[in-house]
Formats: sequence, structure tokens, C-alpha cells
Amino acid sequence: MYHATKFGIEGFCESVAQEVAAFNIGITLVEPGGARTEFRYGSAQVASLMPEYEGNPAHGFLSMLDGSNGLAPGDPARMAARIIESVDVEPAPMRMVLGSQALAATLSTLMKRVADFEKQTDLAASTDFPAGE
Repeated sequence: MYHATKFGIEGFCESVAQEVAAFNIGITLVEPGGARTEFRYGSAQVASLMPEYEGNPAHGFLSMLDGSNGLAPGDPARMAARIIESVDVEPAPMRMVLGSQALAATLSTLMKRVADFEKQTDLAASTDFPAGE
């Protein structure tokens, strides 16, 4: 649900950005990667785990909360500074990815998406009227 909501907000922001651009209003989606925060390494509380979800992505977030798996590379203070600095950037960037791991994951996902679209070239063209019609 968390990621589905984030994905929905991305679409909402992209649409609104197009509508308000004529008024010189920019919208920036901040997409931070993992950061070394108290939430992640101390105060996060996890409900009782359901065995039905064991071994699938629903429990994958638990490894993120375990500091013995390595600390997140993101510095929350540096991330906050970049967000504050972005207020003066014109035009406002649609997306601001913070953290090298976040950028690598984003690029990988986008490359896979582009590859999937490119495989549909013939299918997409097959629904067009023939040239000259």
C-alpha cells in the first residue's frame, strides 16, 4: 500500500505540474533513498508478523531496519540541505533523486521499463490505420 500510494502521488504531481506550469508554478517530487535516521535504526515498530508473508517482499522491509545489514548511505542533513536549495532552482526539477543507491535503482527500473516498451513496437504499430488511409 505504501508504494502504491507513492506511485499514485507521482502521477498526480505530474498531471498537476502540467496544469500549473502556465502560472510559473513548479512541482518537485523528492525521491530520497535510504537515510540514517532514528526511525530506520531504532524507533520503527513492527507489528506481529504473519507467517503467510514469510519469504516474500512483504517482509523484505525488515532487512532494511536491521543495521547489521549495513547502514543506509544517505545523510539526512545533506538530503534536507539539497531539498531546501531546490526551492531556488528554476525551472523546478520534476524529480529530485537523493542518494546514489536511489539513483541507481531508479535508472535500472527506467531502463527495464523502456526495454519493455521497445518490445511493443510492432504491437503498437499494428493498431494504426495503414499509411495513406
